[in-house]
Amino acid sequence: MIVSTKGRYALRVMVCFARRGGEEYIPLKEIAEAEGISQKYLESIMTTLSKAGFVDAVHGKGGGYRLNRKPEEYTIGSILKLTEGSLAVASCTTQGAAACSRSECCQALPMWERLDRMIDDFFEGITLADLLQDTKK
Repeated sequence: MIVSTKGRYALRVMVCFARRGGEEYIPLKEIAEAEGISQKYLESIMTTLSKAGFVDAVHGKGGGYRLNRKPEEYTIGSILKLTEGSLAVASCTTQGAAACSRSECCQALPMWERLDRMIDDFFEGITLADLLQDTKK
């Protein structure tokens, strides 16, 4: 499993919002500059986060983006699954994948499924608030 730039940048942006407290709307340009992310690329990430209800968006003067929940209510797993689509390590364990003709006799399949559960449990067990705490240590 390799997390794409979209997933990594989405995490950076969500941490940026959490660090700021979530009360004020932050303009896209300001986020892009603070995080060193192309504004055009950030637009597509913010559209994904906004459509999924992870952030609130206000357009026009005084507008921008902000979290619509507390940092402890966002799991890293939910953010990565939204941006990556799947955290599966093998294509045969991806949800909705076509059934593998060898799934009935595959000796490795249980291992891949177990690893997928471990990764999911790991990322679902970490929140934005946890990341903020970890950086303070």
